[in-house]
Amino acid sequence: MRIINCRGYELVKAQPNTSEDFFNRSEVTFEDDGQKKTLHVLYIRYYDETFAEFIPAMSGEADPIFDIGEKQITFKDLVAIVCLIKNPSFRQRKRIYINTKEELAGYFEGVNISKIREIFEGMQEQGDYKLTSPLHFLAEPTS
Repeated sequence: MRIINCRGYELVKAQPNTSEDFFNRSEVTFEDDGQKKTLHVLYIRYYDETFAEFIPAMSGEADPIFDIGEKQITFKDLVAIVCLIKNPSFRQRKRIYINTKEELAGYFEGVNISKIREIFEGMQEQGDYKLTSPLHFLAEPTS
């Protein structure tokens, strides 16, 4: 699988009586078996304020998570790629909605965020990143 783009953004109200401004969307665009696909992950914006709970190594830290050249990578940029790594069957999905903090925390559990940086560096340097095994991005179990 080839990762082409990862990005996240805040939704804005389309109509005055809607609640889009309470949500963020994270997207990962990838090529799988020669087919270009995008996974959209929708989640409550409040989780961006509490992401340190999901990423133990980041406790007390704030966005951006890291910088790649001039580009700042924020929590919302990571959500979709982390979901895809933790659940490779999402390659067959177009959209998922995360509606609890526990569900979002479960996706980040055991993921090595410093290794996720390699994906963004690859996209910055080569324009894409070849993902050979999601296991590469999981933290080493401690014994």
